[in-house]
Amino acid sequence: MKPAAALDPRLIAVIGACRLCRDAPLGKPLPHEPRPVFQAHPSARLAIFGQAPGARVHASGRPFSDPSGVRLREWLGLDEAAFYDVTKVAIVPMGFCFPGQDVKGGDLPPRKECAPQWRARLLAQLPAIRTAVVLGSYAQAWHLGDKASAGVLETVRRWRDFAPRFFPAPHPSWRNNAWLKKNSWFETDVLPVLRAAVQDALAI
Repeated sequence: MKPAAALDPRLIAVIGACRLCRDAPLGKPLPHEPRPVFQAHPSARLAIFGQAPGARVHASGRPFSDPSGVRLREWLGLDEAAFYDVTKVAIVPMGFCFPGQDVKGGDLPPRKECAPQWRARLLAQLPAIRTAVVLGSYAQAWHLGDKASAGVLETVRRWRDFAPRFFPAPHPSWRNNAWLKKNSWFETDVLPVLRAAVQDALAI
C-alpha cells in the first residue's frame, strides 16, 4: 500500500500559530495564551471528534492526557500506543484551545472562532476516516446536524441510526459519572459495538 502523504505542513503551522480567540475574538478574548492541540494524518481511519482541550491537556499539549482520556481509551479498547498513533487515529476537537473555566470550575464551551475557521479545511485532509466517535453536544451538532437537535441523551440513544460511520457518545469526563450510572445501557449495548467498529476501522 502506498503511504499517505503528510498533512499540508503550512496548514499545521498556521493552526498551531492561530491566535484568533485572543486577538480577534467573537466576544471576550481567551484569557490565556492559546495552545492548539490536535492530531491528524491523511491515513487515519478512526476519528475522535470532541469538545475542546481541558486544563491538563493545555498544559501537556497532548490530547486526552487526563482522566477523560483514560476512560475514552477504555471505551475504545485501545492502549496508549494505538490511541496516539497519528497515522491511525485523528483527534480533532471542535475548539483546538482550552477555553477556560466558568465560575463553578467547569470548562467553558469551545471557542466560537475555531471551527468555522479551521474545521472543514482540516477534515478535508482526512479522507480515510471510517468511524468517528462524536463526543458531546457541540461535536454532535456539527457532524450529525438536525439529527442531534434533541440533545446528547436522545442522540446517543439513537446511536444505531448513525453507526458504524458515527458513534455519538457523552464526553468521558468524570462530570458525566451520574449520566453513565443512570444510563448503563451505554456500557452494555453501545460499547461492545463501538469497540468492534474501532477494530474494524483500524484493521489493515
